[in-house]
Amino acid sequence: MVMETLKILIVSGGLTHERDVSLRSGRRVANLLRQSGHTVEVCDLNAQFLPTIAEFEPDLVWPLIHGSVGEDGSVQDLLELIQFPYVGATADACVLASAKPVAKSLAVSSDVATPAWISLTQSLFRQVGAPAVINAILSNDAGLDFPLIVKPSDGGSALGISKVSSEDELRSAMVDAFAYGDTVMVEQFISGREIALSIIDLEDGPHALPAVEIQTDDGDYDYDARYNTGRSEFFVPAQLSEAEVTHIRDTAITMHEVLGLRHLSRIDLILDDEGVAWFIDANVVPGMTDTSLFPLAAEAEGSFSQVLEDIAHYAREDV
Repeated sequence: MVMETLKILIVSGGLTHERDVSLRSGRRVANLLRQSGHTVEVCDLNAQFLPTIAEFEPDLVWPLIHGSVGEDGSVQDLLELIQFPYVGATADACVLASAKPVAKSLAVSSDVATPAWISLTQSLFRQVGAPAVINAILSNDAGLDFPLIVKPSDGGSALGISKVSSEDELRSAMVDAFAYGDTVMVEQFISGREIALSIIDLEDGPHALPAVEIQTDDGDYDYDARYNTGRSEFFVPAQLSEAEVTHIRDTAITMHEVLGLRHLSRIDLILDDEGVAWFIDANVVPGMTDTSLFPLAAEAEGSFSQVLEDIAHYAREDV
């Protein structure tokens, strides 16, 4: 692979709940790629997006829109339509990974452990009535019991996610989660260690970077804990046995492949006390801020800048 200087357009921002994080990711990646000698422009996802591509004529587009249209395949579909190479999962793979219930269904079909769940639309919630839905969720047949996790069925950065331990909390959490999307997922809480596996997938196939373990001051890795310094402590590489490392690595790579992802991803897992790795989420556009997990893993491997460089060059040719 010839290491040439590239013209790279980074797309960040957008009208999503994660706009600020996206802008921070975009600035950081742009600065590092410029330091590597590339010509880099950053643009917002707005009416100037397509004119900017036409004028700049990049060799490569790097989408760094977190959540919403950045991860559901919309931006990727548009880039495929105008035939520009881009970094990250294809539009079809984004659709599978961004919808959490779909990704979990694929995990089940691949014999990967994932917490029991049910997904409900806001329309159903209103038409059937909140009391009836809550009663159904808490019935023995549902296989769910407190504590539970309530979250939007798509999106990231822990926005709209709540841990609940009572019927009143469940009702309130569902209302909060519906503020971030039309479909909410209620998932069984799994006690264990929170582990993130970042994957790079270039010419030699998917490779897991060192695992990152996340511990927070109150055990809640929410939006504030993710992006405000001091709330979380990260251990990289995570202090795991050789058998645990093999298990979580194999689980993460399996989910990366099952979902059809490429170039890079981050797979979030819970490792329980019995040593079982539970699939929680797949991120097709991992955060790239100073407190994000993918850069921490890349630095533990050697160099975040070099990982970005390798991804850019491979993605340019992977068309």
